[in-house]
Amino acid sequence: QVQLVESGGGLVQAGDSLRLSCAASGRTFSAYRMGWFREAPGKERQFVATVVWNLGSTSSMEGRFTISRDIAKNTGYLQINNLKPEDTAVYYCAAGGVLAPTRTSTYDTWGQGTQVTVSS
Repeated sequence: QVQLVESGGGLVQAGDSLRLSCAASGRTFSAYRMGWFREAPGKERQFVATVVWNLGSTSSMEGRFTISRDIAKNTGYLQINNLKPEDTAVYYCAAGGVLAPTRTSTYDTWGQGTQVTVSS
């Protein structure tokens, strides 16, 4: 079973940018897609972006969020530009299947999350 580890979060100011990483270990990433979700306190886990691993096709909830992957490094990324206080959340990456990419049930392996805190 593949393990996923997120990194790159931290405390930033509104307007800053971050690049989060999702490193796969244990085995080569072999799921159909990688997704990024976020969860703020008291809120539902929310879809952010997804990439089809082999083809590289992507989608995201908003243009400020860009997902990518480096197959050789077995690592996915989430670029977040123009961060806003409402982006404050724990960001999770996950491995999942072909259908319903915005639903958490599509993904069966999750990382531990990385905290992003945006101050105003």
